[in-house]
Amino acid sequence: MLQYLHAKNLALIDEIEVEFKKGLNILTGETGAGKSIILGSVNLALGAKYSVDLLRDKEKPGFVELGFYVEEATLEKRLNELDVYLEDHMAVLSRKLMNGRSVCRINGETVSTKILKEAAGILIDIHGQHEHQTLLKKKNHLTLLDDYADEKVRTLKEEVSQLYKEYQFFQKQLQDSSLDEQSRFREISLAEFEIKEIQEASLLPNEDIELEASYQRMTEGKRYSESIAQTYRYTSKEQDRNAAELLSRAIHSLQGISGCDQEGDSLIQQLIEIDSLLNDFNRDLVDYAKTFEFSEEAYYETENRLNLINHLKAKYGNSISEIEEYLEQREERLSELNDYANHVQMLEKKTFECEMKLKKASEKLSDLRKKASLSFEKDITKALKDLNFLEVVFHINFDKIEHYTGNGIDDAEFYISTNPGEKPRPLAEIASGGELSRIMLAIKSVLADKEDTPTLIFDEIDSGISGITAGKVAEKMKTIAKNRQIICITHLPQIAAFSDSHYMIEKISKQNETKTKISHLDYEQSVKELARLLGGANITDTILDSAKEMKDMAKCEI
Repeated sequence: MLQYLHAKNLALIDEIEVEFKKGLNILTGETGAGKSIILGSVNLALGAKYSVDLLRDKEKPGFVELGFYVEEATLEKRLNELDVYLEDHMAVLSRKLMNGRSVCRINGETVSTKILKEAAGILIDIHGQHEHQTLLKKKNHLTLLDDYADEKVRTLKEEVSQLYKEYQFFQKQLQDSSLDEQSRFREISLAEFEIKEIQEASLLPNEDIELEASYQRMTEGKRYSESIAQTYRYTSKEQDRNAAELLSRAIHSLQGISGCDQEGDSLIQQLIEIDSLLNDFNRDLVDYAKTFEFSEEAYYETENRLNLINHLKAKYGNSISEIEEYLEQREERLSELNDYANHVQMLEKKTFECEMKLKKASEKLSDLRKKASLSFEKDITKALKDLNFLEVVFHINFDKIEHYTGNGIDDAEFYISTNPGEKPRPLAEIASGGELSRIMLAIKSVLADKEDTPTLIFDEIDSGISGITAGKVAEKMKTIAKNRQIICITHLPQIAAFSDSHYMIEKISKQNETKTKISHLDYEQSVKELARLLGGANITDTILDSAKEMKDMAKCEI
């Protein structure tokens, strides 16, 4: 569950920190107090796009952090698959927002925005103010059904997607192989020329790298040889007053103290060893100098060979391995062109075989979806009745798509009737804003039993509803909150009364500065806030009594 939110330097937020609880967490406040900013802060921590205008002080970075307590082993496993590892069951998602960029972290480790979003998707599900509008788009209906369906559907869906990719591949191969005889002969001629050119070069693995090193050595060889020769003159006995000669004189002079004492004998021995090392160095230096000896013929052969390889690189690949890969491709293509009729026939066969596999898997997926839709319709209908749709009929209409897709052959759409005797019609044609909110809540409540997302956030799910319906919505959220943490922003007292934890968001103006503040309310404070929601600015004792009764009744109803 979401354990805490910490945010600073964002819009009206100077700095806030709030701890959330299990069950139903309700956030209320005056219009403009900053309820949307609180939810916006959560979204920013989950990887949403942001503008520098959101920063309260443009000279300082903004910051938002969410701390999740994760108990479920399945969630931990899914996080581990993203290389996200818990620390004492905690996953801390944070984002530092600066001018033009942001830094995302999970448990202190820097991650990409993509990983942050994927991890967030495992831990939290946000239903924003306008998300219910997605129900108006028919393409989303099949996705919701698939989310409800069991693992067989999800597994088969992945298989269909893979088969569709293979089917597209063979279709393209077949399309690209449509050649007339003149084009085929022209391509054969080009392939034969390229194959011959590469084969005649007789390339060796890493030959270009070795030749480059040799060519560089040869090019710089004269300068290197002069340096080595000069060093040899300074260290060998071929020139007067060189290191070897002076060292011999030093040994001869020091031998005059031989036998004087142990320390003197040790110094003589060290000098003799230095002389021996210098002789070894000179021999190694002579051998090293020989490695820079080469003929002009060898130099030009190396240069010409490099020119040939670089010419092939320019045409066929950036390295010898890429040239070899290109050669294999051209040889394979030449074989296809020389046996063109069989090649096309083989592609047609593979395309047909893949299409049959795709057809079979798509039809099986469609059957499973239709089977799952029966229980989905039943569960949604029950949830809708719980939300005061008393005579509702909910149905999923299936049409078959005439062509294959990566999602199968189904075109599904939600049909609904909310009045007795009315024939079900497409959801987009008849549902009002308030009805859409309740339908989305019904779907969320049904999916909550199928999904393992521990935290659900609802931003003004009560849009367009009131009275008895608002109470029904509250009861439904309270039911969901038995197994999931719910965080809900609302302006209706009927919903706020059902809170397990109640928070008030308020805007405070002081010394020409306005800030948003969030406070956890105790029982008495919660009653006063309910009274404000009921009666506005003029709160009487009667309204306070009504607020207290509403809160006490909410405790008894669930």
